[in-house]
Amino acid sequence: MSEGIPRTAERETKEPEEDKETRAAQEAAGVEQTGVSGGAPGADGTGAPAATEGVRAGGAPRTAQGDTRFENPLRDPRDRRLPRIAGPSGLVIFGVTGDLSRKKLMPAVYDLANRGLLPPGFSLVGFARRDWEDQDFAQVVHDAVREHARTPFREEVWQQLAEGMRFIPGDFDDDTAFKQLRAAVEELDASRGTSGNYAFYLSVPPKFFPKVVQQLKKHKLADAPEGSWRRAVIEKPFGHDLESAEELNAIVHDVFDPEQVFRIDHYLGKETVQNILALRFANQLFEPVWNRSYVDHVQITMAEDIGIGGRAGYYDGIGAARDVIQNHLLQLMALTAMEEPAAFDAASLLTEKLKVLKAVRLPQDLGANAVRGQYAAAWQGGTKVRGYLEEDGIDPASTTDTFAAIRLQVDNRRWAGVPFYLRTGKRLGRRVTEIAVVFQRAPHSPFDSTATEELGQNAIVIRVQPDEGVTVRFGSKVPGTSMEIRDVTMDFAYGESFTESSPEAYERLILDVLLGDANLFPRHQEVEESWKILDPIERYWATHGRPAQYASGSWGPAEADEMLARDGRSWRRP
Repeated sequence: MSEGIPRTAERETKEPEEDKETRAAQEAAGVEQTGVSGGAPGADGTGAPAATEGVRAGGAPRTAQGDTRFENPLRDPRDRRLPRIAGPSGLVIFGVTGDLSRKKLMPAVYDLANRGLLPPGFSLVGFARRDWEDQDFAQVVHDAVREHARTPFREEVWQQLAEGMRFIPGDFDDDTAFKQLRAAVEELDASRGTSGNYAFYLSVPPKFFPKVVQQLKKHKLADAPEGSWRRAVIEKPFGHDLESAEELNAIVHDVFDPEQVFRIDHYLGKETVQNILALRFANQLFEPVWNRSYVDHVQITMAEDIGIGGRAGYYDGIGAARDVIQNHLLQLMALTAMEEPAAFDAASLLTEKLKVLKAVRLPQDLGANAVRGQYAAAWQGGTKVRGYLEEDGIDPASTTDTFAAIRLQVDNRRWAGVPFYLRTGKRLGRRVTEIAVVFQRAPHSPFDSTATEELGQNAIVIRVQPDEGVTVRFGSKVPGTSMEIRDVTMDFAYGESFTESSPEAYERLILDVLLGDANLFPRHQEVEESWKILDPIERYWATHGRPAQYASGSWGPAEADEMLARDGRSWRRP
């Protein structure tokens, strides 16, 4: 225990982990949001705290007018254990009856509340085409939480959360429904003390984005009262090409300022993705060799072992490259290749990621360096599965890709000549997402060829999912009387190194939206630069043949293996 840390922090270490986290969070919320430990009642008598922006550990909160009011006398700035607590706020989810909302968003909201990271008066409003009352909506949320929440169900937490739930039935072009939504927001301000702070989550198909934001503007829901905030959260895809992305950005920014718009890429909420920056810039061990002088190539893979399921209407016409490469993989590539930012804030990260995306160069021969495929019928996991063209709702003549692999270059001093191979696909060998930085072979070996014939290339592999962690691969002598060198691995796994389990990505991202922290959200400039990279590839594919076929359960079409073989390389087998 560091000298000088208050006795309250010392006492925490002796309590059970769950009680400690809950007590610390409530203590922080009560002190920081009201200035009185335990929480003084608000003006309406509900116990709702005075209006604040997001509250950060170790910092003084701000009132709605932005003035600094006090500092928590019980907090030592060196104690990093107390989490950030959201200030008074509410969340409105459009499309609340969809799978994303049921499986991810509503459980994430409950998990945040269960961990003490939401204010006591937090409110959740659902908007969808259902003839439900508030209690019907609360039951749907209850069932979703019971089935999908990460943390244990606690009745007292649920009851407090349920008191702030409202449901608005209606279509997106229904003015009456949006009037009801505004009335519900105003009622929650009075009864729950949300202080006019609301995030609007558009969990709807992209074609409805313009209609929803225009309705929010028409009914003055996008306009925050003095000293409050309003924010829009948009799920991918952000358009289907550069032109549509620019149009969408123009429509959204006509209603919300760019800093009010949070584009969700849930991969950026994963602990291991954030750890890329820690691995590189907090350690002297890796960064000096993270460049063209030592790195041979980089492979970024996102593989799924499932087909399209019931998503034919969404997936057909979009495909793997638009669905995954344009956002997830290019974001992972930017984080892997970027220079050290001036600070860990949204503006600094945007600056460095944009430099990478602007420096990306496509190969001249797209036919040899961009491969697309469709999964075919085969046995996978002991089950006979259908091919993509045989799935329900898919046109037998469809040219939509379920597999895509491309070779890119980053034309700057650090990465000149180092290829970046990106691949994604459905019905592949296993579900895995990883970034593999593969190093050059030693320039000279004093060992004879028989001693090193089983030695591969050194690699640092960042496992994003499902087994989050980092593996370092290097050569080591095999025990025995002869000199034989073989690959071995050193492994770091989150589950083994930390006693606390990693939160779900949506927990972190929803909390960041409520706090106004945009570090992990792609900005519109990044979206548009990513489309500039992918659009030429999509145009080439549209006029050159059909996707190659690959057996379900394999690792993609033979053409993808040939693409690397021409460079004298091969894909990693995760």
